[in-house]
Amino acid sequence: MVPGEEAGEQRATLQSPLTVTIALTVALVAVVIGNSVTSTTVAAVAGAAAGAAAGISILQSLWEAEARKRTADIAVAVAGCLAGTATAILHLLLGTQTLTGTAVTGALTGAAMVASGRTQLQWAINKIEWVIDNLQWAVDLVKRVKAELLQSPLTVTIALTVALVALVVGNSVTLTIVAAVAGAAAGAAAGISILQSLWEAEAKKRTADIAVAVAGCLAGTATAILHLLLGTQSLTGTAVTGALAGAAMVASGRTQLQWAINKIEWVIDNLQWAVDLVKRVKAALPVETLIVGLRIAAATISKKVSLALGGGLAAGAGTGINGSQQNGKSQTQSAMKRENVSSRQEKTESEEIQHLFHRLNLHRNNKLRAADVLQITAHSLQSHESSAEEKMIQTFLQKLLMMDYRARYIHVNKANEHDQTQQRDTDTSADIGDVFQAVTMSNKRTSQSDRIHPMDVQMAVFHCADGFLKQLLVTKLSQCQYALPLLVPDPFTQQIEFPLWTFRQINKSWKMRNINNEIISQTHTVYKAQTPMVSFFRFRSVSSSKSQLMNSLINEKHNTFFHRNCPGSSRTRVLMDGVVEIAWFCPSGSYDDKFTDCVAFCNLHGDAGNHEKQLQMLTEMASVNVVLLPGLQKNDRSAEKIQNLIRITTPLICLLTEDESTLMQMKKGKFKIGLKDRNLSDVSEELRRAIQDCLSESSSTFRLEDVSKHSDIRVDEEDDEDCRRGREAAQQMMSLLEDKDLTEIKKSFLPCQGKLWHQWSQKNKELHRPQGDNIEMARSGKKEEMKKIREQQHECDISEFMTYFNKKMNSKTEHEKMFFLKWLRIILDEHTSVDLSVLHHKYDEKWSTVLKLKENNEKPEQFKAEQTELERISEDLQAATFGLEHIMREISQIYESCSSVKKNKKDLQFHFSSLPSLAAEMMISGFPLELMDGDAAHVPLVWISAVIDELIQKLGDQRVFVLSVLGIQRSGKSTMLNAMFGLQFAVSAGRCTRGAFMQLVRVSDEMKTQMNFDYILVVDTEGFRALELAGRSTRHHDNELATFVVGLGNLTLINIFGENLSEMQDVLQIVVQAFIRMKKVNLSPRCVFVHQNISDITAGEKNMEGRRRLQETLDEMTKLAAKDEVYDAECFSDVIRFDIENDVKYFAQLWEGSPPMAPPNPNYCENIQELKKTITFHASNSHVMMLTHLKDRIKDLWGALLNEQFVFSFRNSLENSAYGKLETEYSKWSWRLRSALKETENKLHNQIENEAIHKVEETDLQRELKKTSEDVKKSMPEFFEKDKDKDILIQWKISFEIKINELQENIVKETKRKLKEVLQQRDMKKNIDYQRKHHENSLFEKSKELALKLKDIENDEETLKKEFDLFWEQCVNKIIRDTPAIKDIDIMRDVREILSDTYGCVSEDKRMESTDIFSVPSYSDYVKVKISSEVLTNFSPSKEDEVQIRALVTDVAQHTDKKIKSFDIPKKGYNISCIQQLTCYIKARIVQHEEGSVKYVFKNEFFWDLVISIFMRANKMITDQHKMFRDANSQYIIKKREEYYRIFHKYCHGSSSAAIFGEIICQKLKEPIEQSVYKKTARDLTDELMKNSESLNGNRSKLEKHILKTLAEEKDFEKYMNYIKNPRDHFKGFIRDEVSRYITDKFSVSVLPKMKKNIKLLKQKIMKAAHESTEHVQVNSGDVGSWLKSFTQQLSDVLIFSEKDLSGLNHDDVDVKLLEDVIRDKLPAIISDISSGFTKTFPVKLDYKDRPDERLIDHFCQCCWVQCPFCKAICTNTIENHDGDHSVPFHRVDGINGWHYCNTNNLCANFCTTVVTSNQIFIASNGSFLYKEYRSAGGVYAKWSITPDHSELSYWKWFVCRFQKDLENYYNKQFQGRGEIPPEWREHKQQDAIQSLDNLCVV
Repeated sequence: MVPGEEAGEQRATLQSPLTVTIALTVALVAVVIGNSVTSTTVAAVAGAAAGAAAGISILQSLWEAEARKRTADIAVAVAGCLAGTATAILHLLLGTQTLTGTAVTGALTGAAMVASGRTQLQWAINKIEWVIDNLQWAVDLVKRVKAELLQSPLTVTIALTVALVALVVGNSVTLTIVAAVAGAAAGAAAGISILQSLWEAEAKKRTADIAVAVAGCLAGTATAILHLLLGTQSLTGTAVTGALAGAAMVASGRTQLQWAINKIEWVIDNLQWAVDLVKRVKAALPVETLIVGLRIAAATISKKVSLALGGGLAAGAGTGINGSQQNGKSQTQSAMKRENVSSRQEKTESEEIQHLFHRLNLHRNNKLRAADVLQITAHSLQSHESSAEEKMIQTFLQKLLMMDYRARYIHVNKANEHDQTQQRDTDTSADIGDVFQAVTMSNKRTSQSDRIHPMDVQMAVFHCADGFLKQLLVTKLSQCQYALPLLVPDPFTQQIEFPLWTFRQINKSWKMRNINNEIISQTHTVYKAQTPMVSFFRFRSVSSSKSQLMNSLINEKHNTFFHRNCPGSSRTRVLMDGVVEIAWFCPSGSYDDKFTDCVAFCNLHGDAGNHEKQLQMLTEMASVNVVLLPGLQKNDRSAEKIQNLIRITTPLICLLTEDESTLMQMKKGKFKIGLKDRNLSDVSEELRRAIQDCLSESSSTFRLEDVSKHSDIRVDEEDDEDCRRGREAAQQMMSLLEDKDLTEIKKSFLPCQGKLWHQWSQKNKELHRPQGDNIEMARSGKKEEMKKIREQQHECDISEFMTYFNKKMNSKTEHEKMFFLKWLRIILDEHTSVDLSVLHHKYDEKWSTVLKLKENNEKPEQFKAEQTELERISEDLQAATFGLEHIMREISQIYESCSSVKKNKKDLQFHFSSLPSLAAEMMISGFPLELMDGDAAHVPLVWISAVIDELIQKLGDQRVFVLSVLGIQRSGKSTMLNAMFGLQFAVSAGRCTRGAFMQLVRVSDEMKTQMNFDYILVVDTEGFRALELAGRSTRHHDNELATFVVGLGNLTLINIFGENLSEMQDVLQIVVQAFIRMKKVNLSPRCVFVHQNISDITAGEKNMEGRRRLQETLDEMTKLAAKDEVYDAECFSDVIRFDIENDVKYFAQLWEGSPPMAPPNPNYCENIQELKKTITFHASNSHVMMLTHLKDRIKDLWGALLNEQFVFSFRNSLENSAYGKLETEYSKWSWRLRSALKETENKLHNQIENEAIHKVEETDLQRELKKTSEDVKKSMPEFFEKDKDKDILIQWKISFEIKINELQENIVKETKRKLKEVLQQRDMKKNIDYQRKHHENSLFEKSKELALKLKDIENDEETLKKEFDLFWEQCVNKIIRDTPAIKDIDIMRDVREILSDTYGCVSEDKRMESTDIFSVPSYSDYVKVKISSEVLTNFSPSKEDEVQIRALVTDVAQHTDKKIKSFDIPKKGYNISCIQQLTCYIKARIVQHEEGSVKYVFKNEFFWDLVISIFMRANKMITDQHKMFRDANSQYIIKKREEYYRIFHKYCHGSSSAAIFGEIICQKLKEPIEQSVYKKTARDLTDELMKNSESLNGNRSKLEKHILKTLAEEKDFEKYMNYIKNPRDHFKGFIRDEVSRYITDKFSVSVLPKMKKNIKLLKQKIMKAAHESTEHVQVNSGDVGSWLKSFTQQLSDVLIFSEKDLSGLNHDDVDVKLLEDVIRDKLPAIISDISSGFTKTFPVKLDYKDRPDERLIDHFCQCCWVQCPFCKAICTNTIENHDGDHSVPFHRVDGINGWHYCNTNNLCANFCTTVVTSNQIFIASNGSFLYKEYRSAGGVYAKWSITPDHSELSYWKWFVCRFQKDLENYYNKQFQGRGEIPPEWREHKQQDAIQSLDNLCVV
């Protein structure tokens, strides 16, 4: 057979699903364990698979021999072959390394090869160490399993295996794990059952089969757990059902196995990588090849050996079935040990690198990202001097980001090793010790060679970092004055990379002297700097350190290059050989500089002979070559290379470690220096001189960027496609700026943000600070000007520069976009750096000159001129500053202009609404966003709000802790923030960046659960201007800036530079003033003072003294600031919660030495870390804001600052919103209480009427209300504690708890009062009711007697009727004669008596006569003027006053009529208390009117005449109602005729007494049923309205919104004026209309179903009561009386129906047994009759108080009704007589209330909220006052808080324009002159007005 055919046959034979499954399982296990494919892995896979083939041979032989009959044995055999593979890999995972079975050589070899790689598996090592540490627990667990589960040695072994696996997977003991172990072991017992049956049947002959069975049961458990580890969650093995069930129990606990979760997450995150690896495995290990190998292995192994495989592998799992495995175990361990030693010796360099990455928890394909490194983690908040290996990367990066050069000196924490040793000493279990013997031996090595070299840590991070993190890493290394990687070989391919990208953000500054001995400063980007370069390399091994020698040349106090004597160094390093590092020496301009110019030093690590490419490149670029070697020998292997160095012209300095000679010139440009037995300082000095001499002779320079020109190296910028494209795009953009004057670039390319934006900002400030007579006209003009500016901005062409930017930002991927932005910033900085450097130099010189002149104070004219010149240079600096922030500023203005004109720009390729998304993405990516434009000193509010909205859209409404920073310029604020959080705020000298910037710092997911926030929002600000040079405008700007950022921040860092507090006093006063303002507007930020540049921060006494002086200064500044702010504060702690001990931080000097070569001070970095901890501590204990709240806070703060008077103008939207929610909740709580008590009131009312109770106590009502009250009181804390605004709401918690208690007390008292009235009414009617019942019952008995007499003529209907009519007339006449008549009443007599007795303050003549107040032409005789306490009588009311008084009279009359109706006189009769209540009400209304903004008070005659006039009108109505009451009680019996005739008729026809009595009961139930149904329906309907009615389902503000909307739609001026003048009355009318409309619209779908449901339930209750009463009578042998008593008692809660209604009726002959049947028969007709009368007008049949509209009026109208004294807007507080000021979100136009200009006919057209910011004057009753000081007018003015606000509703502008003529006629004045209506108002349409009402409703 040819080879191809043989392979085909093998494939056909063996390519079964089982075989492929085995191969794939083994391959995937190897991949996941190793994380990469190596030759070792491939060999292990092949070997293990070959071992598995032995099981297949068993399968085949059994299949053929038994003709498929031995299915069970076959399954067991398959399990055995799986066990061979699974058990070997499990042993690797467990680290046991004891394979006592020797079954198949291939399988064991393969498993051993996998195990030999365990030293590379950092995860496995950690697991082994952990298992050893927790060994005792495993022993205990095994004992428990042994004791509690199974007893046989075999079972114990199985349990042990399962327990250890669970232990390794779980890492901790939980009930779930214990249960899983027990379940898995129990499942394994299923395999034992096979063993037992076989053992008994075959008399111990089938040992091999038994072993296979055991292996099978083990495989079920082991394979299942393996799948859990791999996260595949698919069980391919089906060995033993019980084992699978046990494994499932383990899997069910996976949510608790953190390690497994992490592993699964890791696999998911790296899914693509896993797919790629599988492909590589497949390519390296084809299935065909594997199958051939399996076939060959199977053919060469006999069935006997194959069966032995199962036994051996089972024994390898620790079984010991035959008790003779110990010898085999020891042999196997020896073999394993030899193989491990051999493997270590053969380990390749690549594997060592891979091992290093594993130890550091790194993977090259899983790149570290800058975003992940910069987030706040638990690790980043701790200080680490030492670290475990797996945490070394985090610790290194954390320290490096803080510029702590000790990042390289991290000690590895050896605590674990010590713990392991201790644990090993205490192990006592021989069995377990054997299992881990090999592991213990392999972990005993602790030599130095195992320590990770610090530079390996750095380079490992470098290799595993993405481009942005690499750049950040190298930038921070440069700041730490460390050497930077210049040429980096790939650790696996050795391809050399030049990481040019990483150098792009690095600048170097130095100073040197020119020929005139003047110091010249220079700043260059390192990749552009032209400097000489000195290269260092060595040949062969040398005794001296090259890097240490280089350090002595650059900075002997700092290890620029890491060397062998540095802390943490070790003999072995993996990643540094072949790496070239570069560092620069930068002179300071002093005479002791080591070199006079900037010099680059390059250092090739390792033997230069092994790195020819690096050597060649360095020698080509170097100005001087320095080589270190033992000596110059011709036969040296490096001799040729050294000869070449001598031959070339480049100067060469040879450092010979075995030579003792001093500096000697061998020939021109060639030097040698001996190092042997010489002082390093001397050698360094000689070397410096030699290099200096060589450089002085050489003109060659080195430019880092030119390195990329070399061939055969990889340049990172070119290799990364995104980076290259980003650079090309940025370069293309910058080409547009070529040859352009830097100071004109912004004007040309960014037109929207220049003059136009500044003009708009100025107009906006003027808009908020109105001047002039007609404020609204002026404001309208300003708005028009601002609109035109926006239109001009909109018309500006978008420059090609901005067009290209927008195009690239909208088309690129996120990664490419990041590169583009980074490149753009880099190239912009490069483009502007030269000009800015010159301007900075001029600015500094001029600054110094001005300071000197200021100090001397001798030449004021020269000082002024120099100061003007300084300002000019400053302006040039601002114009020349051009960065990414200016591009984004332009975008913000494009967006705001488009938003203003509501259309897209013609040359904008996409819709403007997408622009904020770009800024949001930039913020999320770590770029700062300009919050306040410092050039315009303005916040682009529309833009900022839109960006925050986009952030919310992308991130969700996240919690943010706002950290603000303030301080004088050049005090190191931005440097501090960048070091603390790794931010990107610009750090530059001079006053370049102005305003405020904000940047997001992400909190890691793990920390979000511990902390109170998701992000820190850092707000960095420009420094305060040096106040010795500051003018008034500058100070004002700094005040604004401080107030803004202090108000915005949860915590503010106040940065103080130096120790001289006197220089900071003015700044401190600004800061303190800002905190006082926050205190006055109820904001409570915290602050921390940071003293930077303190010389000796360790001196405790000095720090205490510094704190004391700071406290004194702050207290002094507080007193000064408090005077400015008119605030009572004596010390700083009166203003803010401040801890002088913990809230003051002292920072060491930033530099350790003198710049430019000084590294950052490590103490400074420690101070940064300590401050970071303090900030996060404050953050976790502070109320943080949601992003939505942040947007509102920015708006509130900026709005208040625009109005100048911050405290007066600040409007806390967050508080307003939170309070609105609280009021809505309060409305719900109060309704629940009212509704519950209404149910109780109804029940008790029924019981009173039924005489079931005779008194009502408050305790009874409280008891009935207890459950609802407890529910409400339970829901209140839940709301205050769980609402997202809980930190704001907490301030009102106590007051609202008190309010709820007061409300409960009040409604209980009110309910008691109502029920007491019911009791009184009942008692008053008692005699009447008694007589009525007596007469009714008497008639009943007499008619019954008559019927019995006439029984014989029952068929003669006519005779019967005549007899009854005669009887009826006689009886009724007698009743009328015997009933005392109800007396007539004299209303006016009662009124005069009450007035005389209570208000007897008018003349006798007046008492006898009165004037009809409704018809008087003028009220001048009734009023007198009020001026303070002095009253003058000669006052003639104006027409406006007359209108007000007439409105009062009309309103009081209307309310009185409604109150009279509420007394329900037709049912209850007249009582003089009605007159008393009404007169009290009228008096209260008059007093309320007088206390308002009127100039007069009423004489006593007004009250007298008003009362008399009202009752004269009401007299007839009251008299008529009383007559109705009288007639109803005197003629009620006449109406009963038909009812009695019907009963009489039934008696005549022989009906039983029971039938007639039952019918009487049903008739008497009719009215109570009807009333009960109506009442219950009314209550249900009210609850439904509160939920479903759009206008009634919220708070009072929402109701008002709907009222205004309805008014706008109806356009009825009279209704408008009723609403404005009598709002409470209008509200009530609206509620009544809404309820009536709802009943009409919803009658058939909602109201009628409720009625039917309620009457059905009532019918059921009645029938139930009848049935239970019958049973009661039968059980107790009762009579009809007891039945009736039981029946009425059961219904007393729901019906007004009692025994007294049937008293006097003779029911002795009534058969009780029949009553229930009669009621069941007759009641449906009654129910049907009632139901037929259900109509939409049912509420009129109810008492006034029970109607739905009245209940809603009672709920909504018990609130504050005080109106603004200027515009009549209603206070929106829902609490009547509330604490604090009255307020309303939106005021109205004052002219609506009739306000007009003094001595003119001009109505006012101003809004209160704008006029109160002006200097205009208003006249009150007690004098003239400035509007801005309106509270000083006292009275009602002092009780109102009118916050300046320019977001007035369009509604009232539309109203004034729509009803201008009506208003003018109403007040007889015009909107003209100073009150002319602005034209802009007329643009508002009705729809605009209605839409603007959406802002009115605060929910």
